[in-house]
Amino acid sequence: MMTRRKKQLLVFALLAIFALTATGCAGQTADTIAIPTDLGQLSTSDPQTVSSGLQVMLLLTVLSLAPALLILVTAFTRIVIVLSFVRSALALPQIPPNQVLIGLSLFLTFFVMAPTWNQINNDAVQPYLNNQIDQQMAYERGIAPVREFLFRQTRERDLALFVEMADMPRPKTQDDIPTYVLIPAFVISELKTAFQMGVLIFIPFLVLDIVIASALMAMGMIMLPPSLLSMPFKLLLFVMVDGWHLVIRSLVTSFGS
Repeated sequence: MMTRRKKQLLVFALLAIFALTATGCAGQTADTIAIPTDLGQLSTSDPQTVSSGLQVMLLLTVLSLAPALLILVTAFTRIVIVLSFVRSALALPQIPPNQVLIGLSLFLTFFVMAPTWNQINNDAVQPYLNNQIDQQMAYERGIAPVREFLFRQTRERDLALFVEMADMPRPKTQDDIPTYVLIPAFVISELKTAFQMGVLIFIPFLVLDIVIASALMAMGMIMLPPSLLSMPFKLLLFVMVDGWHLVIRSLVTSFGS
């Protein structure tokens, strides 16, 4: 019988490998995973015990991919890129510092992904820890909210691109699209959305730069860098319109419900 701590480790590992496997493959492999009660069993002659031990080692190795999953399979990519655009538009390369920018992006990611993660915990993690469902069912229930989030943020054009490159037959439903095809389509969709939002953020500051540069040329002050005068006006404009409030609200609401 597995202890609760070992079950939690297995659950986290199963959730980490969803980016590497299709939903169909999960049904074939999940029911064969079992954690040995003693790592010393790896030296036994029982093939089943050795296989189980190797599976545990594989799952622990896959956990090293967790940072990549957090960055690319959540709202983090869009958020951190848009915030970087804001900093560049203000012509302040070091303000806010990278630590603040990444920290804010992480907490906004937790906020946006909270409903999805709560659904995974309620539908998959807790029932599995309470011995109500098996590993296969836990995986299927856990991957469903994640795929729903990815589909909601992925453009059909980007999804069609990877379906075509994977040389797959035309899918009839979302269930026909494997996760390994869905994830890269989601990533490039997020990149496009982030750049679109970044361009919209840049436009008012670009107009301000043009106006100040034209004014300096009209006054014959061509040797004075326009950026030197435009930066205080950019900061003043950003503060007056409560820029951080507008940007953060736009970011969070852009993910929809």
